[in-house]
Amino acid sequence: MSIWRPLWLLLLILLMAGCSERDRPLDSPVTLQGEIFGTFYQVTIADTLTQREANALEEGVQAELEAVDAAMSTWREDSELMAFNEAPLGEWQPLSDELIEVLAIGQAVADASDGAFDMTIGGLVNLWSFGPEARPREVPSAASLSARLAETGPDSLEVDEQARRARRLRDVFVDLSGVAKGHATDRVAAYLSHQQLDHFLVNLGGELKVRGHRDAESEPWRIGIETPRDGPQQAQHVLPLENIAVATSGDYRNYFEHDGQRYSHTLDPRTGRPIDHRLASVTVVHPSDAWADAWATALLVLGEQAGMALARERSLAVLMLVRQDEGWRSLVSPAFVDHFGREVVDTLEVTVVDEPAEHGDR
Repeated sequence: MSIWRPLWLLLLILLMAGCSERDRPLDSPVTLQGEIFGTFYQVTIADTLTQREANALEEGVQAELEAVDAAMSTWREDSELMAFNEAPLGEWQPLSDELIEVLAIGQAVADASDGAFDMTIGGLVNLWSFGPEARPREVPSAASLSARLAETGPDSLEVDEQARRARRLRDVFVDLSGVAKGHATDRVAAYLSHQQLDHFLVNLGGELKVRGHRDAESEPWRIGIETPRDGPQQAQHVLPLENIAVATSGDYRNYFEHDGQRYSHTLDPRTGRPIDHRLASVTVVHPSDAWADAWATALLVLGEQAGMALARERSLAVLMLVRQDEGWRSLVSPAFVDHFGREVVDTLEVTVVDEPAEHGDR
């Protein structure tokens, strides 16, 4: 007998063993994770998967995220957005469907919030050292702040959704950091749904979207709303979620201090300065994480009373955490109650804001 036959048999057995191992169901849930956009992503899947399927899904998720990065990053010189920012003023530029969609969402929220959300403040973000220019963390001079503020405004950007094109009318630097992560979260969730998955949670740097349930007992996914303070993360509230997206904006993680004063990374586009009020974080629950992302930023800028008034007007499901003495006051909109139900809301120990605010924010 040839010595090669046993060797071929052994190789075949090893290959079959490897194949069977990759096709064996994994313990649920399966977690896929990595880094993108300067933050983390984590995808938790409760559907039954094999190692082979998990590997393919991981590649697919990374491809979706890298595509968003290539289109919308301000940290990559070769991104589609950076090319748009360098295009001649006043000239229409054909853009990808995804970039047009995000620009249109941003412009809609900018219009609805009277400029509290503004994608054209990239120059101001850079001036305050929160952007890709990476300047020293210091307070800009009044002159430089005034000069850049004069260049910004939603009216300096035009978006033609039907023709899939946009143009800058002034020399603004378009920054999508207030909406792009939400769009990426939506995109990953759509990819997973197209792969016939029914139960998953996508977490992209705190932007969340869920589908289905977290286990075979049909328990909802549960996410914590972080207590807005420095130090180790701690959940102030825990929300049960099914088939919905959640975005939170806060003023307590990214900031710098100068001469004893703390400056938030969240800028008010109308003043060009960091926000300075009692509202510490805003959570928006919405079918689209891109919309939730943009709305959370806009409402945080507006502050407790003006923000809640707009949330009520727009029927947005919103949870606000407001500084109060040494603790926090939790406020929710009527649409938040409608979404989660009175029984769930009663367990959260929050105040439902049933009437529009009569006084300005402090």
